[in-house]
Amino acid sequence: MATVSAVTTLEPRADPVAAIAEFTRGFSLEATHPSADDVAQLADAAPAGTRVYVSAVPTRPVEEAVVAAIRLRKAGFEPVPHLAVRNFASAHDLDEFLARLNGEAQARCALVIAGDRDHPAGAFRSSIEVIDGGALRRHGFTEIGIAGYPDGHPRIAQQDLDRALADKVRAADTTGMAVHIVTQFGFDAASMLKWIARLRNFGIEHPVRIGLAGPTNLATLLRYAQRCGVRASAQGLARQAGLVRQLFAMSAPDALLRALAEARADLGDAAPHFFSFGGLARTARWAQAVAERRITLEGGDGFRVEPPRQQA
Repeated sequence: MATVSAVTTLEPRADPVAAIAEFTRGFSLEATHPSADDVAQLADAAPAGTRVYVSAVPTRPVEEAVVAAIRLRKAGFEPVPHLAVRNFASAHDLDEFLARLNGEAQARCALVIAGDRDHPAGAFRSSIEVIDGGALRRHGFTEIGIAGYPDGHPRIAQQDLDRALADKVRAADTTGMAVHIVTQFGFDAASMLKWIARLRNFGIEHPVRIGLAGPTNLATLLRYAQRCGVRASAQGLARQAGLVRQLFAMSAPDALLRALAEARADLGDAAPHFFSFGGLARTARWAQAVAERRITLEGGDGFRVEPPRQQA
Protein backbone atom coordinates (compact mmCIF):
# COMPACT_ATOMS: atom_id res chain seq x y z
CA MET A 1 0.00 0.00 0.00
CA ALA A 2 2.81 2.38 0.85
CA THR A 3 4.31 1.83 -2.58
CA VAL A 4 1.03 2.63 -4.34
CA SER A 5 0.59 5.79 -2.26
CA ALA A 6 4.11 7.01 -3.11
CA VAL A 7 3.58 6.49 -6.84
CA THR A 8 0.23 8.29 -6.96
CA THR A 9 1.67 11.43 -5.33
CA LEU A 10 4.24 11.94 -8.05
CA GLU A 11 3.50 14.78 -10.49
CA PRO A 12 3.25 13.74 -14.14
CA ARG A 13 6.24 14.65 -16.25
CA ALA A 14 5.83 17.55 -18.65
CA ASP A 15 5.31 16.52 -22.24
CA PRO A 16 8.69 17.23 -23.93
CA VAL A 17 7.10 17.61 -27.37
CA ALA A 18 4.68 20.21 -26.01
CA ALA A 19 7.54 22.03 -24.27
CA ILE A 20 9.60 22.19 -27.47
CA ALA A 21 6.62 23.40 -29.51
CA GLU A 22 5.62 26.02 -26.96
CA PHE A 23 9.17 27.37 -26.75
CA THR A 24 9.43 27.58 -30.55
CA ARG A 25 6.20 29.53 -31.04
CA GLY A 26 6.96 33.18 -31.57
CA PHE A 27 10.26 32.37 -33.29
CA SER A 28 11.98 35.01 -35.37
CA LEU A 29 14.10 34.71 -38.50
CA GLU A 30 17.20 36.39 -39.87
CA ALA A 31 17.98 36.87 -43.56
CA THR A 32 20.54 38.66 -45.70
CA HIS A 33 19.02 40.77 -48.54
CA PRO A 34 15.97 38.49 -49.08
CA SER A 35 14.75 38.62 -52.67
CA ALA A 36 11.17 39.04 -53.85
CA ASP A 37 11.04 35.26 -54.44
CA ASP A 38 12.35 34.60 -50.91
CA VAL A 39 9.61 36.74 -49.39
CA ALA A 40 6.91 35.20 -51.60
CA GLN A 41 7.95 31.70 -50.50
CA LEU A 42 8.09 32.84 -46.89
CA ALA A 43 4.45 33.91 -47.07
CA ASP A 44 3.52 30.22 -47.45
CA ALA A 45 5.91 29.04 -44.74
CA ALA A 46 5.66 31.34 -41.71
CA PRO A 47 2.75 32.91 -39.79
CA ALA A 48 1.78 36.50 -40.52
CA GLY A 49 3.47 38.90 -38.12
CA THR A 50 6.65 36.84 -37.78
CA ARG A 51 9.66 39.03 -37.12
CA VAL A 52 12.24 38.91 -39.89
CA TYR A 53 15.56 40.58 -39.13
CA VAL A 54 17.39 41.95 -42.17
CA SER A 55 21.19 41.75 -41.86
CA ALA A 56 23.42 44.71 -42.69
CA VAL A 57 26.28 43.88 -45.06
CA PRO A 58 29.00 46.57 -45.36
CA THR A 59 29.55 45.84 -49.05
CA ARG A 60 25.85 46.18 -49.97
CA PRO A 61 23.95 49.48 -50.35
CA VAL A 62 21.59 50.35 -47.50
CA GLU A 63 18.86 50.79 -50.12
CA GLU A 64 18.60 46.99 -50.25
CA ALA A 65 17.59 46.86 -46.59
CA VAL A 66 14.81 49.40 -47.21
CA VAL A 67 13.51 47.43 -50.21
CA ALA A 68 13.61 44.17 -48.23
CA ALA A 69 11.76 45.76 -45.31
CA ILE A 70 9.05 47.07 -47.62
CA ARG A 71 8.62 43.62 -49.21
CA LEU A 72 8.36 41.96 -45.82
CA ARG A 73 5.79 44.46 -44.55
CA LYS A 74 3.64 44.09 -47.67
CA ALA A 75 3.76 40.30 -47.23
CA GLY A 76 2.43 40.62 -43.68
CA PHE A 77 5.67 40.22 -41.71
CA GLU A 78 7.34 42.45 -39.13
CA PRO A 79 10.62 43.76 -40.60
CA VAL A 80 13.46 44.37 -38.14
CA PRO A 81 16.42 45.88 -39.99
CA HIS A 82 19.94 45.75 -38.61
CA LEU A 83 21.20 49.27 -38.03
CA ALA A 84 24.99 49.02 -38.45
CA VAL A 85 26.02 52.47 -37.31
CA ARG A 86 29.56 52.38 -38.76
CA ASN A 87 28.08 52.12 -42.26
CA PHE A 88 26.67 55.67 -42.16
CA ALA A 89 28.77 58.58 -43.38
CA SER A 90 26.73 61.18 -41.48
CA ALA A 91 23.85 61.75 -39.08
CA HIS A 92 21.86 63.01 -42.07
CA ASP A 93 22.30 59.67 -43.86
CA LEU A 94 21.19 57.82 -40.74
CA ASP A 95 18.11 60.05 -40.37
CA GLU A 96 17.20 59.49 -44.01
CA PHE A 97 17.52 55.72 -43.63
CA LEU A 98 15.37 55.61 -40.50
CA ALA A 99 12.76 57.92 -42.01
CA ARG A 100 12.38 55.64 -45.05
CA LEU A 101 12.23 52.47 -42.95
CA ASN A 102 9.47 53.84 -40.76
CA GLY A 103 7.63 55.78 -43.45
CA GLU A 104 7.73 53.22 -46.28
CA ALA A 105 8.02 49.89 -44.43
CA GLN A 106 6.34 50.88 -41.14
CA ALA A 107 9.38 49.43 -39.35
CA ARG A 108 9.00 49.93 -35.61
CA CYS A 109 12.02 48.03 -34.31
CA ALA A 110 15.70 47.94 -35.30
CA LEU A 111 18.64 45.86 -34.12
CA VAL A 112 21.34 48.42 -33.39
CA ILE A 113 24.90 47.15 -33.87
CA ALA A 114 28.28 48.72 -34.51
CA GLY A 115 28.82 46.74 -37.72
CA ASP A 116 31.79 44.85 -39.14
CA ARG A 117 33.61 47.80 -40.70
CA ASP A 118 37.14 48.18 -39.33
CA HIS A 119 37.08 51.85 -40.34
CA PRO A 120 33.77 53.70 -39.82
CA ALA A 121 32.32 55.50 -42.82
CA GLY A 122 31.59 58.53 -40.64
CA ALA A 123 31.57 59.73 -37.05
CA PHE A 124 29.62 56.81 -35.54
CA ARG A 125 31.84 54.17 -33.95
CA SER A 126 29.58 52.30 -31.52
CA SER A 127 25.90 51.42 -31.29
CA ILE A 128 25.42 53.22 -27.98
CA GLU A 129 26.00 56.56 -29.72
CA VAL A 130 22.90 56.04 -31.84
CA ILE A 131 20.89 54.50 -28.99
CA ASP A 132 21.72 57.51 -26.80
CA GLY A 133 21.15 60.02 -29.59
CA GLY A 134 17.41 59.44 -29.81
CA ALA A 135 17.23 59.18 -33.63
CA LEU A 136 15.18 55.98 -33.51
CA ARG A 137 12.50 57.48 -31.34
CA ARG A 138 12.38 60.68 -33.41
CA HIS A 139 11.61 58.60 -36.48
CA GLY A 140 8.77 56.61 -34.94
CA PHE A 141 10.58 53.48 -33.76
CA THR A 142 9.25 51.99 -30.54
CA GLU A 143 11.69 49.14 -29.82
CA ILE A 144 15.45 48.62 -29.85
CA GLY A 145 17.28 45.32 -30.28
CA ILE A 146 20.78 44.88 -28.82
CA ALA A 147 23.29 42.21 -29.82
CA GLY A 148 24.54 39.59 -27.35
CA TYR A 149 27.49 37.19 -27.68
CA PRO A 150 27.24 33.96 -25.63
CA ASP A 151 30.34 32.64 -27.43
CA GLY A 152 32.28 35.84 -26.95
CA HIS A 153 33.65 38.13 -29.65
CA PRO A 154 36.90 37.55 -31.57
CA ARG A 155 38.13 41.10 -30.92
CA ILE A 156 36.51 42.08 -27.60
CA ALA A 157 37.22 40.70 -24.11
CA GLN A 158 34.29 39.12 -22.24
CA GLN A 159 34.33 41.68 -19.42
CA ASP A 160 34.19 44.47 -21.98
CA LEU A 161 31.28 42.75 -23.73
CA ASP A 162 29.42 42.44 -20.43
CA ARG A 163 30.00 46.10 -19.58
CA ALA A 164 29.00 47.29 -23.05
CA LEU A 165 25.81 45.23 -23.01
CA ALA A 166 24.78 46.61 -19.61
CA ASP A 167 25.53 50.18 -20.77
CA LYS A 168 23.47 49.75 -23.95
CA VAL A 169 20.54 48.25 -22.06
CA ARG A 170 20.57 51.19 -19.62
CA ALA A 171 20.81 53.70 -22.45
CA ALA A 172 17.95 52.05 -24.35
CA ASP A 173 15.80 51.89 -21.21
CA THR A 174 16.36 55.61 -20.72
CA THR A 175 14.79 56.33 -24.11
CA GLY A 176 11.52 54.82 -22.90
CA MET A 177 11.49 52.35 -25.78
CA ALA A 178 11.05 48.60 -25.43
CA VAL A 179 14.35 46.68 -25.39
CA HIS A 180 15.32 43.11 -26.25
CA ILE A 181 18.55 41.21 -26.85
CA VAL A 182 19.37 39.08 -29.89
CA THR A 183 22.30 36.70 -29.57
CA GLN A 184 24.83 35.56 -32.13
CA PHE A 185 24.16 31.99 -33.25
CA GLY A 186 25.94 29.17 -31.46
CA PHE A 187 26.08 25.38 -31.29
CA ASP A 188 26.51 24.70 -27.58
CA ALA A 189 23.49 24.73 -25.27
CA ALA A 190 25.60 24.81 -22.10
CA SER A 191 27.36 28.04 -23.08
CA MET A 192 24.04 29.64 -24.05
CA LEU A 193 22.41 28.68 -20.75
CA LYS A 194 25.42 29.87 -18.78
CA TRP A 195 25.42 33.21 -20.59
CA ILE A 196 21.71 33.79 -20.00
CA ALA A 197 22.09 32.84 -16.32
CA ARG A 198 24.86 35.43 -15.99
CA LEU A 199 22.66 37.99 -17.74
CA ARG A 200 19.83 37.36 -15.29
CA ASN A 201 22.23 37.46 -12.34
CA PHE A 202 23.26 40.94 -13.50
CA GLY A 203 19.61 41.95 -13.15
CA ILE A 204 18.96 42.14 -16.92
CA GLU A 205 15.50 40.62 -17.33
CA HIS A 206 14.81 41.86 -20.86
CA PRO A 207 13.54 39.42 -23.52
CA VAL A 208 16.26 37.40 -25.24
CA ARG A 209 16.08 35.93 -28.73
CA ILE A 210 18.53 33.05 -28.77
CA GLY A 211 20.43 32.66 -32.03
CA LEU A 212 20.33 29.23 -33.67
CA ALA A 213 21.46 28.19 -37.12
CA GLY A 214 18.52 26.93 -39.16
CA PRO A 215 18.68 23.68 -41.14
CA THR A 216 21.63 23.62 -43.54
CA ASN A 217 24.71 21.52 -44.19
CA LEU A 218 27.60 21.41 -41.74
CA ALA A 219 30.09 22.84 -44.23
CA THR A 220 27.97 25.99 -44.55
CA LEU A 221 27.62 26.24 -40.77
CA LEU A 222 31.37 26.02 -40.26
CA ARG A 223 31.98 28.67 -42.89
CA TYR A 224 29.55 31.11 -41.30
CA ALA A 225 30.84 30.30 -37.81
CA GLN A 226 34.39 31.15 -38.85
CA ARG A 227 33.25 34.36 -40.51
CA CYS A 228 31.21 35.43 -37.49
CA GLY A 229 33.81 34.50 -34.88
CA VAL A 230 31.82 31.69 -33.23
CA ARG A 231 35.01 29.83 -32.39
CA ALA A 232 34.47 27.50 -29.42
CA SER A 233 31.10 26.28 -30.64
CA ALA A 234 32.41 25.81 -34.16
CA GLN A 235 35.23 23.60 -32.90
CA GLY A 236 32.71 21.46 -31.04
CA LEU A 237 30.55 21.27 -34.13
CA ALA A 238 33.53 20.13 -36.21
CA ARG A 239 34.23 17.35 -33.71
CA GLN A 240 30.59 16.27 -33.84
CA ALA A 241 30.67 16.28 -37.63
CA GLY A 242 33.25 13.49 -37.63
CA LEU A 243 33.93 12.23 -41.14
CA VAL A 244 34.42 14.73 -43.93
CA ARG A 245 31.62 13.09 -45.91
CA GLN A 246 29.20 14.22 -43.18
CA LEU A 247 29.98 17.88 -43.77
CA PHE A 248 27.54 18.01 -46.67
CA ALA A 249 24.74 16.24 -44.85
CA MET A 250 21.88 18.37 -43.56
CA SER A 251 22.08 19.55 -39.97
CA ALA A 252 19.28 21.04 -37.86
CA PRO A 253 19.35 22.64 -34.38
CA ASP A 254 16.98 20.06 -32.88
CA ALA A 255 19.22 19.00 -29.96
CA LEU A 256 19.94 22.64 -29.06
CA LEU A 257 16.29 23.60 -29.28
CA ARG A 258 15.27 20.64 -27.12
CA ALA A 259 17.87 21.48 -24.45
CA LEU A 260 16.76 25.13 -24.35
CA ALA A 261 13.09 24.15 -24.16
CA GLU A 262 13.81 21.83 -21.24
CA ALA A 263 15.56 24.68 -19.41
CA ARG A 264 12.93 27.26 -20.27
CA ALA A 265 11.95 27.89 -16.65
CA ASP A 266 15.46 29.26 -16.05
CA LEU A 267 15.62 31.42 -19.20
CA GLY A 268 13.11 34.12 -18.35
CA ASP A 269 11.50 35.77 -21.37
CA ALA A 270 13.20 33.97 -24.28
CA ALA A 271 12.46 32.66 -27.77
CA PRO A 272 14.49 31.12 -30.61
CA HIS A 273 15.92 33.27 -33.41
CA PHE A 274 16.82 31.28 -36.53
CA PHE A 275 19.58 32.33 -38.92
CA SER A 276 18.51 31.18 -42.39
CA PHE A 277 21.81 29.98 -43.85
CA GLY A 278 20.02 27.17 -45.65
CA GLY A 279 17.31 29.41 -47.10
CA LEU A 280 14.66 31.65 -45.55
CA ALA A 281 11.59 29.59 -46.50
CA ARG A 282 13.25 26.27 -45.62
CA THR A 283 14.18 27.59 -42.18
CA ALA A 284 10.67 28.97 -41.61
CA ARG A 285 9.00 25.69 -42.67
CA TRP A 286 11.19 23.73 -40.26
CA ALA A 287 10.52 26.11 -37.36
CA GLN A 288 6.79 26.21 -38.02
CA ALA A 289 6.62 22.41 -38.12
CA VAL A 290 8.26 22.32 -34.69
CA ALA A 291 5.84 24.96 -33.37
CA GLU A 292 2.94 22.82 -34.65
CA ARG A 293 4.30 19.75 -32.80
CA ARG A 294 5.00 17.84 -36.00
CA ILE A 295 8.06 16.24 -34.45
CA THR A 296 9.16 12.85 -33.15
CA LEU A 297 11.70 12.59 -30.35
CA GLU A 298 14.92 10.78 -31.24
CA GLY A 299 16.70 8.27 -29.03
CA GLY A 300 19.41 10.80 -28.15
CA ASP A 301 18.90 14.49 -27.39
CA GLY A 302 17.22 15.69 -30.53
CA PHE A 303 14.08 15.16 -32.57
CA ARG A 304 12.97 14.65 -36.14
CA VAL A 305 10.55 16.92 -38.00
CA GLU A 306 7.76 14.97 -39.66
CA PRO A 307 6.61 15.82 -43.20
CA PRO A 308 3.30 17.68 -43.50
CA ARG A 309 0.22 15.48 -43.49
CA GLN A 310 -1.32 14.87 -46.88
CA GLN A 311 -4.90 16.08 -47.17
CA ALA A 312 -7.47 13.52 -48.33
